[in-house]
Amino acid sequence: QLQLVESGGGLVQPGGSLRLSCVGSGFSLENYAIGWFRRQAPGKEREGVSCISSSGGRPNYADAAKGRFTISRDKAKNTVYLQMNNLKPEDTAVYYCRVHLGTTCFHELTGSWGQGTQVTVSS
Repeated sequence: QLQLVESGGGLVQPGGSLRLSCVGSGFSLENYAIGWFRRQAPGKEREGVSCISSSGGRPNYADAAKGRFTISRDKAKNTVYLQMNNLKPEDTAVYYCRVHLGTTCFHELTGSWGQGTQVTVSS
């Protein structure tokens, strides 16, 4: 099973920044698109935040993330990052990453939801 481990969350003031990391657990991320998702409240549906193809080209972002978040990947570290700048209280959520079963973000998701990493934006 293609499982990912998220980290990097924390408590930050509005306007602050965080960088989330997503690491493959026992497998290489090289040939897969990876998506970041978040759930803002228990019971609320998870929403897509950003996705990056296996090549790293043409990442996509949800409207709420455009201009503030940047997704990237480091092949050597087998890691996908989500740099989040100018954070707002409404960005408070548990953030998750998932594997797309292919090289593009149009491929279906595989694996299961991990523990996620909590991001809290508050003064």
